[in-house]
Amino acid sequence: MDHSDLVDVFAMTMPILELFVRGSVMYWFLVLVFRLILRRDVGSMGITDFLFVVLLGDAAQNGMIGEATSTTDAIVLISTLVFWNVVIDWASWRFRTVERLLASQRLVLVRDGKCQRRNMRREFITEAELMAKVREQGLEDLSKVKRMFLEPDGEISLIRQPHADPAPPPRPPRLPVP
Repeated sequence: MDHSDLVDVFAMTMPILELFVRGSVMYWFLVLVFRLILRRDVGSMGITDFLFVVLLGDAAQNGMIGEATSTTDAIVLISTLVFWNVVIDWASWRFRTVERLLASQRLVLVRDGKCQRRNMRREFITEAELMAKVREQGLEDLSKVKRMFLEPDGEISLIRQPHADPAPPPRPPRLPVP
């Protein structure tokens, strides 16, 4: 590799402002897509959700990078995405209006042992998925659930009825058998 090859690796092939604008437009478009379509967190994504994210990233790449090919172009673009991510996090923390606009609200999935089917349908949560989460909390049926929520981060939380069985004690760690 000679000196001119190294220059090509780091030489800007696109103006910084164009990279910033391209990155900003794609970032905000993806924020809207994820805010409106994908609510679940990565841990609860199905294979089709994961495939959608991978394909979305690949499709967004061309819109962001255009004809840019150098490492420096990529660094500027990545810096733009990090910039907007930090700005959104800060603005959401600082301004309640921004938080309400960009963050999902928690959603009731079960109220007093009864499924809230409209909310489940809106988030494409099946009864089997719901019951799996109930069983993970050591309960056998919905009658023992006071409230169950889909939280803003995509996790599902559960509040037991006061008369429900207590949570099972944590299992002690297994000791190796000599």
